[in-house]
Amino acid sequence: MTTPKEILLGTLEDLGRDDFEKFKWHLKNGSVEGLPAIPVSKLEDAERTDIVDLMFDTYSINTFQVTKNLLGRLNRNDLLENLNKTIPEPTEILTECQLKLKSDLKQKFQCVLEGISTTENPTLLSQIYTELYITGGGTAEVNDEHEVRQIETASRKPDRPETTIRQEDIFKLPPGRDKPIRTVLTMGVAGIGKTVLTQKFTLDWAEDKANQDIQFMFPFTFRELNLLKEEKFSLVELVHHFFTETKKAGIYIFEDFQVVFIFDGLDECRPPLDFHKTTILTDPRKSTSVDVLLINLIRGKLLPSARLWITTRPAAANQIPPDCVGVVTEVRGFTDPQKEEYFRKRFGDEEQASSIISHIKTSRSLHIMCHIPVFCWITATVLEFVMKNKESKDLPKTLTELYLRLVLFHLKTKDIKYDGGAETDSCRKIIESLGKLAFDQLQKGNLIFYKSDLTECGIDIRAASVYSGVFTQIFKADECHMFNNVVYCFVHLSIQEFFAALHVYLTFINSGVNLLKKQSPLFKIFQKTLTVKDFYQSAVDKALESPNGHLDLFLRFLLGLSLQTNQDLLCMLTQTGSSSQTNQETVHYIKKKLSGKLSAEKSINLFHCLNELDDRSLVEEIQQSLRSGRLSTDELSPAQWSALVFILLSSDLDEFDLEKYSRSEKALLKLLPVVKASKKVLLRDCKLSKRSFEALSEILSSSSNHLRELDLSSNYLQDSELDLLCVGLKSPDCKLETLRLKSCDLSEISCDYLAAALKSNPSHLRELDLSSNNKLQDPGVKHLCGFLESPGCKLETLRLMDCGLSEISCDYLAAALKSNPPI
Repeated sequence: MTTPKEILLGTLEDLGRDDFEKFKWHLKNGSVEGLPAIPVSKLEDAERTDIVDLMFDTYSINTFQVTKNLLGRLNRNDLLENLNKTIPEPTEILTECQLKLKSDLKQKFQCVLEGISTTENPTLLSQIYTELYITGGGTAEVNDEHEVRQIETASRKPDRPETTIRQEDIFKLPPGRDKPIRTVLTMGVAGIGKTVLTQKFTLDWAEDKANQDIQFMFPFTFRELNLLKEEKFSLVELVHHFFTETKKAGIYIFEDFQVVFIFDGLDECRPPLDFHKTTILTDPRKSTSVDVLLINLIRGKLLPSARLWITTRPAAANQIPPDCVGVVTEVRGFTDPQKEEYFRKRFGDEEQASSIISHIKTSRSLHIMCHIPVFCWITATVLEFVMKNKESKDLPKTLTELYLRLVLFHLKTKDIKYDGGAETDSCRKIIESLGKLAFDQLQKGNLIFYKSDLTECGIDIRAASVYSGVFTQIFKADECHMFNNVVYCFVHLSIQEFFAALHVYLTFINSGVNLLKKQSPLFKIFQKTLTVKDFYQSAVDKALESPNGHLDLFLRFLLGLSLQTNQDLLCMLTQTGSSSQTNQETVHYIKKKLSGKLSAEKSINLFHCLNELDDRSLVEEIQQSLRSGRLSTDELSPAQWSALVFILLSSDLDEFDLEKYSRSEKALLKLLPVVKASKKVLLRDCKLSKRSFEALSEILSSSSNHLRELDLSSNYLQDSELDLLCVGLKSPDCKLETLRLKSCDLSEISCDYLAAALKSNPSHLRELDLSSNNKLQDPGVKHLCGFLESPGCKLETLRLMDCGLSEISCDYLAAALKSNPPI
């Protein structure tokens, strides 16, 4: 097919020298009204091929409009008539290009390969898509906690409908903002639905369902862009490379169009994005490396009129400077109703869907992980298979068993026999190779792999295609035909961690080598001294050493593999040699660790580890005491306190009343993680001291706290204690709406501290109760009026009964309300 540039070149070659020089003269003089001239310096020595490039760079789809105009001026009606036969008007070219682009994007994104779907039997995105819970107003600060911890936290967050965003509205202005949004950064853990979200956004545009003010939409993945790290492109060339429709239409300028670039998977970007050292680039037609292009596009130096949508896992969010981001959003996955909607869409059989939903609710681990859409698919795939084939009397309740059955599911659906012989060896080799790849790359922090990564693990490309063919939705091979290259990945981080744990487990069982520890040269001499008990205990210690929980899920899988029921599933691969006695020793060791000083996150993970080891004794013991109403916190051991925290956090408390457990400072300090996760906290008459107020201040200053209502009534607050609390109250992360300090013996000085703190962060507080503080008196009220007069004060209720006030206080309050009347 002849390209627009070739058509123009053919026309120019039919011009004689004199006509060609006149043609150039008109170009330099800007003879077409409304369109720019081409500088003389560029035209002086330009040949016909140069003129073609210059015209398309200057006029884009209007190039032929200019050409026809100038041919008319030159009285070359023969050439003009020929062009009119072959070249449509610019609006027709644009419309045709958009229709072709939309058609290709629709073809690319209308289906998803989910479950055992194949290219011959695809699943329509419209059939399976379930609305995701997306929130706005966050910051692009790095969160380097392991994502399983973030999932735990997100599962406890109360829904706040007022902050939710629909995917089609991602670029729409939020209330109170009038500046257009150029760049949206969307964060979310692996498998939470970021990629499907961008696909749905693109598909809705391609099907004319939403965002029709956008003229061009160009979705990229960093996974594809990684393959261009040695290449050089201009921005225009990059668009032409991926979206050939634009090149065929002769579109070389995008400044005049409403363009959206989507860059999915910033965390997978391998070229370094150095925003400090990169040269400024403003010309979309100048070639450079892809990372320089990306940086200048994100900066707004290149194509400032374009809009950008970038998705990333939280740990990579800080690669983009905050001043380059207009809005930060977060994909939080499925709410509980959305989980159920997904399963009902996934299964046509209502009874089967209800049965699976009920089972998931019985296992906290499964219920939490189903917050992630990709985990819903894993769960649905395994449970459907087990129920249909009556594989087991009981459905899997632990993550380890679920993932083992996922592997077995893929083996069975591919008709691989694993009951002996050469095929068993082949199966074992595949799993061992994937395990080594998973563990090695997990240590490097890589989620996607290329040929060199596979080679390092002894996997050749032919074998890799076999692996991805066997484990169709465990280990994926994404082909990028235009680069003659393939990118590999596990479908989710948790699957990579499972295979990594499997590799460490099998290596130890088969050879006695502990991959989690550096082996000394004398190791082989003393090899027999490393027992199975030592192996598991060292794994627990290693995981607890991680400040961010990067081995949390890995540890759950590693310990779960030691369970006899799971070893029965693994018997086709190796003889494990473990025993229930070893499990009991590990259980005892974990309970001992729970008796020490651990963060709430580490304690919670250890309880999940106990669950994988089929030991729920601690939790069941506390639950029984709670149900009977005979819980005595005075007699609880440290491990039992941890169990109580775990249970309370699992119950998604909106309100926490310390009096129900023990009205003491000791109980408060033990249950601080619950305070942090609760919306309403009642601490009346709990004899709190300085230590408690320091802890409460830290919680109020934490960006992850949920506190909206705090009742500290009838606690004796000295000035120094209230001053400590005020440190938290003035923090920008404090979102407290109700504060009750009734009968707290507050003085004038205390009110001074309180007023200063509230004045510095006044926008959230709606109710303040200072009743029955006799020492407060008129000077205290005068201090408070400084807060009431502040422009950001949104206080609706102020209680001052029995505070020893005179008429002067009424004058103070009247003056304050006059200067800043309530809304």
